[in-house]
Amino acid sequence: MAAVRVILPHPHLPIPSWRPQLKPSSSYPRRAVAAPASLSPSPLTASLQLGDVIEAQQFDRQILNEIFEVAREMEAVECGSHGFRSRVLEGYLMATLFYEPSTRTRLSFEAAMRRLGGEVLTTENAREFSSAAKGETLEDTIRTVEGYSDIIVLRHFESGAARRAAATAEIPVINAGDGPGQHPTQALLDVYTIKREIGRLDGIKLGLVGDLANGRTVRSLAYLIAKYQNIKIYFVSPDVVKMKDDIKEYLTSQGVEWEESSDLLDVASRCDVIYQTRIQKERFGERIDHYEAARGKYIVDKKVLGVLPKHAVIMHPLPRLDEITVDVDSDPRAAYFRQAKNGLYIRMALLKLLLVGH
Repeated sequence: MAAVRVILPHPHLPIPSWRPQLKPSSSYPRRAVAAPASLSPSPLTASLQLGDVIEAQQFDRQILNEIFEVAREMEAVECGSHGFRSRVLEGYLMATLFYEPSTRTRLSFEAAMRRLGGEVLTTENAREFSSAAKGETLEDTIRTVEGYSDIIVLRHFESGAARRAAATAEIPVINAGDGPGQHPTQALLDVYTIKREIGRLDGIKLGLVGDLANGRTVRSLAYLIAKYQNIKIYFVSPDVVKMKDDIKEYLTSQGVEWEESSDLLDVASRCDVIYQTRIQKERFGERIDHYEAARGKYIVDKKVLGVLPKHAVIMHPLPRLDEITVDVDSDPRAAYFRQAKNGLYIRMALLKLLLVGH
């Protein structure tokens, strides 16, 4: 069964001439994927046309609102699935190609597909246990796998890999993290969590803490939260992993106020959200001295809870090591496991929208 492909052009990816174009773009030859009449998607607004999900910048506020509305619907679907299994995606196959380790992202995508009645083809360590180990290019892998599936979810160790895959494939591609580049579905679930926990998105004060140089989650979150008004972002990190200039320049261009600080307690006392991240040892290569210098410098513990406003929340993309102490878990402001559960609803919403429409 072929996927019904409805398209949101993202800023830089070439768009094939057969696809409905919302903006002028250079064409890229692809075979049109026709949908059976019985599976035609419900009418969508022009803004809510999803194609490949590659980067956080591709979404506008109207699209975000509609994705979040569908995610709320998916909460009800998931709660009811224990008695009546949804058949929304029955007959569809999703391929998950993960070249880097993952627990939450891979399992939540696979759970999302199954909760909606679809099936999953999966490879967990594609870098080692696929033909990539024999030297096969990503493009050849994508061309092969799209012949078996209706949608591809890709995690890769190289920044830009998802864009390459999307330029190759004739079916939708979702970026599940590309090296130190972006993780757009994590940003979607993060913003959705802030909305659910705090009750608003405009006027948020957000503290990004930890490995800001290598963390694709904080990069994507910065891009996405910039869509909202009166945002203030604090960057708190060791010197060796400070937020890169491209994000700072983007925020400035969007009118988002940002500030670097070395005082986590002071920042925590001002914020609605503290977004903690681990120091990513795997990104340091042989510079273990830099890793050891950065690790453990900023820890969310009872002292941070003591100054954190009562309405505020602590988030973390997980996995954590020691950057949030376990005694924080029992505090109602610890939102990171609720945040992880929200990943299921966001990914259910995206799969539904990408494959069959609203």
